[in-house]
Amino acid sequence: MKIIALSGALRRGSYNTALLRAAVGMAPEGVTLELRTLHGIPLYDGDVEALGIPEAVTTLREEIRAADALLIGTPEYNHSIPGVLKNGLDWLSRPPGEGAKLFSGKPTGLVGASSGGFGTVRSQRAMLSVLHAFGCDFWMAGELLVSKAGSVFDADGHLVDDRVRGQLQTFVHGFVDFVKRRAA
Repeated sequence: MKIIALSGALRRGSYNTALLRAAVGMAPEGVTLELRTLHGIPLYDGDVEALGIPEAVTTLREEIRAADALLIGTPEYNHSIPGVLKNGLDWLSRPPGEGAKLFSGKPTGLVGASSGGFGTVRSQRAMLSVLHAFGCDFWMAGELLVSKAGSVFDADGHLVDDRVRGQLQTFVHGFVDFVKRRAA
C-alpha cells in the first residue's frame, strides 16, 4: 500500500511537515507513506493554466493518482485553510472536473498541528467542504489536532511528546485499516 502524505505548509520548520515525517516512520509493515510538499506550485492563474499545467502540479497529481490513499497535514491560518494548501488543491482540480477524477473515492485522512491552543480544528473543518467537492472517501473516524506544537517538536522537527506520538501512531494505523477495508 502506498499513501501520499501531503504537507499544506512550505516553511522549512513546519510543524505539519514534521508531523507527517513522524507518521512516515510509523507506517505498518507493507505500507509506504511518501512525504510530499507543495513547493514549486505557482499561484493559480488562468492565464498560466491556458499555457499548460505546471510540471510541479502534473507530477504531484500523478503521484496522488498512483497512490492508494492521501493523508493531508494542514496548518491553520486565520481560522481556516492556509492559502498554499488551497492553492495546491485548486491547481490539482484543473482543468475543470480533474479534481473529481483525481480524488473521487480516494481514501483521504486529515491531520494538523498548530502553535495555538485549538490545534487545527477550524482549518480541518474548512477542508471538509473542499474534500466533499472532490468526492473523497474521507476517514471520519480519525482525528488528530495537535495544539501547542512548539512544545511537541524539538528544534530539529523531531516529535518529542510521547502522548502525541501515541495518538499519531493510533491515527496512522487506524487510517491504514480504513484504506485496507476500502480496497477489500
